[in-house]
Amino acid sequence: MRLARTATAYEAAMWSSLFRWVLRRPPSYPPGTRTFGYLGAVKPILITFIVLSAVEVPIFDLIVSRLVPWSPARWIVLGLGVYGLIWMLGLFAMLRLHPHELGDTGIRIRNGIGVDVTIPWTDIAAVHGRYRSLPSSRAVQVEQDSDGPVVNLGTGGQTSVDITLREPSSLDLPKGPSGPTTRVRLYADDRDAFVASASEHLAALTR
Repeated sequence: MRLARTATAYEAAMWSSLFRWVLRRPPSYPPGTRTFGYLGAVKPILITFIVLSAVEVPIFDLIVSRLVPWSPARWIVLGLGVYGLIWMLGLFAMLRLHPHELGDTGIRIRNGIGVDVTIPWTDIAAVHGRYRSLPSSRAVQVEQDSDGPVVNLGTGGQTSVDITLREPSSLDLPKGPSGPTTRVRLYADDRDAFVASASEHLAALTR
């Protein structure tokens, strides 16, 4: 039941994002908030799939219309092909319209609607830039090492920003709270600008 609700919410967000993107209605943010995208890590792959899907639709339509005598089959295959193409465009739009946010309250880490984690500035000790490769492309990966758990909120199997927390904290992850951690990693396309903006916010706390 929970899986069905999650899938329904994801589908609704995808369609909403696609309409917003097509109609050029970006979301609004609180004053002073800076946004940082993370689409760059997967953009080439998504564009490749979108192009291939667009090419496959007329090809499969031609094949089915010539080889399958049952006429409804053509419309079923055509409908599935068009839906798959629109779904990929919706995913692209959703990732684009849900960026990371750096505002007055803290860092909001996003990955579409699947990941939405906010860390207050008062909980953060430092933010540094460092590119890392992850074992898989999953958006949420928790590693265990000698210093405890590391929460990786990556994109395309990569992270580019390291966040160090002042005290061990649990994060609200899609499958439930994480174990207490002091290290969180994420991917941002403009790593240097992200780190610079975060450092400015942290410096303001000590003034």
